[in-house]
Amino acid sequence: MTRARLIAWSVHFYTAVGAVVGLLALDAVSRDQYGTAFAWMVLAFILDATDGAMARGARVKEVVPEFDGARLDDIVDYLNYVFVPVFLALQADLLPAGWWGIIVASLPLLSSGYGFCQASAKTPDHFFTGFPSYWNIVVFYLFVLAAPLWFNVGVLVILSVLVFVPVRYLYPSRGTKFRKRTYLLALAWGVAVIWMVLQFPSPSRLLAIISLAFPAYYMGASLKLHLSTPPSPPANG
Repeated sequence: MTRARLIAWSVHFYTAVGAVVGLLALDAVSRDQYGTAFAWMVLAFILDATDGAMARGARVKEVVPEFDGARLDDIVDYLNYVFVPVFLALQADLLPAGWWGIIVASLPLLSSGYGFCQASAKTPDHFFTGFPSYWNIVVFYLFVLAAPLWFNVGVLVILSVLVFVPVRYLYPSRGTKFRKRTYLLALAWGVAVIWMVLQFPSPSRLLAIISLAFPAYYMGASLKLHLSTPPSPPANG
């Protein structure tokens, strides 16, 4: 095996480790260790935020053309960004008990399944189309803020619908618009989230409210760019 192929396969392994992290998060949730589960989700987020740059640097598509790293990445992302946080929401009683909770929890699972499989989910000019399934972030805030059940249900329903609405959202690791500002704000937000995770079982609600400034910026900047930039070219070029 050549050095280039070894490096490329190592990057794919790095991505695949995210699935193991997802399993560890599920194990923590099953034992009601929610702080540990969120810590694993943070690690999964870091892995996902860094593997793309590594893949491009290693030219994995050219070096290992027989392996679809993008598909692997989508599988791992669906586990960590959708299934794990939705399972945590059910287990932590953030949703109604019984079948009503199952029905509400099914909405992100089904809508994100649709979103992940859309050809235009990631546009050629580096946007996400439709709400980009950041359910890990959504559930984290619902948990820390101890929101009432009706509010949690409303948020999950509305965001599930937004998966189908073709608004373009910032793709922080690939997009060129507002890139420096987004990186700086995301870094500060990431530090705040890590600090809150370290504070479990009693994370700061005040810090959570303050840190919501970045998700609000992300949604606002995404809408502004969607309205002010030309339509994205079709995914098939």
